Amino acid sequence: MKSPEIYQSQFPSPMTRNYGGGRRTSLSIASDAFLFFSGAVAAMLLVWTFSTFSNHQPTTNFETQTLEPKSSVSVVDNVDCERTSNGLNLHYDPPEQNFYDDPSLSYTIDKPIKNWDEKRREWLKLHPSFGPNSDERVLVVSGSQSRPCSNPIGDHLLLRFFKNKVDYCRIHGYDIFYNNVLLHPQMHTFWAKIPAVRAAMLAHPESEWIWWVDSDAAFTDMDFKLPLHRYKDHNFVVHGWPELIYRKKSWTSLNAGVFLIRNSQWALDFMDVWSGMGPQTPDYEKWGEILRETCKDKSFPESDDQTGLVYLLLKEKEKWGDKIYVEGEYYFEGYWLEIVETLENITAKYNGVERGARRLRRRHAEKVSEGYSALWEKYLKDAGYGKFSWRRPFITHFTGCQPCSGQHNQMYSGQSCWDAMQKVLNFANNQVLRNYGFVHRDLLDSNSVSSLPFDYPA
Repeated sequence: MKSPEIYQSQFPSPMTRNYGGGRRTSLSIASDAFLFFSGAVAAMLLVWTFSTFSNHQPTTNFETQTLEPKSSVSVVDNVDCERTSNGLNLHYDPPEQNFYDDPSLSYTIDKPIKNWDEKRREWLKLHPSFGPNSDERVLVVSGSQSRPCSNPIGDHLLLRFFKNKVDYCRIHGYDIFYNNVLLHPQMHTFWAKIPAVRAAMLAHPESEWIWWVDSDAAFTDMDFKLPLHRYKDHNFVVHGWPELIYRKKSWTSLNAGVFLIRNSQWALDFMDVWSGMGPQTPDYEKWGEILRETCKDKSFPESDDQTGLVYLLLKEKEKWGDKIYVEGEYYFEGYWLEIVETLENITAKYNGVERGARRLRRRHAEKVSEGYSALWEKYLKDAGYGKFSWRRPFITHFTGCQPCSGQHNQMYSGQSCWDAMQKVLNFANNQVLRNYGFVHRDLLDSNSVSSLPFDYPA
């Protein structure tokens, strides 16, 4: 339907039109009167049409809710319950009280929380759109310091690591929280993650899992998803080697820079005990001595979260061990030195597979990437996992490189760290850029990309 403005421009008003410019006859006057009357009728019909259209549209749920009288109505009750994102109603919060209305509940780690499982269940009942598939909902949490990095390229590197996490979360539909403040003023360095994870549990009761990923860790297989079914009977997942934990009692027998923890009362209780070894407690120095005595290869005196985790597995295994899954069958997180030199070979292997399977190299929207990731599994069944696999490593962790401070481990040079980071981040970014039609031809060249031809890499 044309707008009134367009309608008028095509048919000027009879009062302004000039029929020949001379003296007007009675016939012309009658004709003009007829045209005027016709125009007026047409205008009235047009106004009536618009009025009818606007007043008799089918009512939406939003209109129905606002017109129907309700008792104990809150502001959010008037929001359209059908307004959703991925099936989740992000606007509706009912007036019934829940744990958020309890003034005694605290986000700080100093105050224990009780009956958290029950509180979460009640919240989910009040927010039914979050119920389906809630056991697979994951929140990724990461963070860095609030001050600028002392390494001149540190902030740039952290930005690229963050972009990498955002890319992965966007592809797989995960939420992400990046924290750059201390949520407990005394829990600094590696201890800062525990208050952040705890606060994230309270802020996201809809998430079953909280996934901490260090700022210097990068997703290097954008297709791979956590095999959550493996952990259905567990509450905590960490990368490590049971033999090194229980026989060698090594503080490097696991890596606490990446872990998955279930949003549960068990997790809150566990983190209360774990954080009890931290710098906010009066027994911090004592715990440093205990941990060094427990793990003989620990060289520095301070109590740290990683050795503390090993200690709990060794000394309180009956209490916590059954719910902790030590993952060693794939790169839940992998040491960068054993990964970085394999990337070109892995790329060549994947390209070779695609040349023989046209459906794998079909161009597609990023939103449907998970379907193509599932197709790959048939071709990767013999690739293996871990150190000698040609499957992409899931997460590459730059342990010891310290991109923000630049105070890297002296067993390798700073340049080797920065070059490796560039290669790893570009390797991951190529998997993202593929859906946008571009690729880094040289993994050491972050500035340049090339457009991909149709049917690449046939």
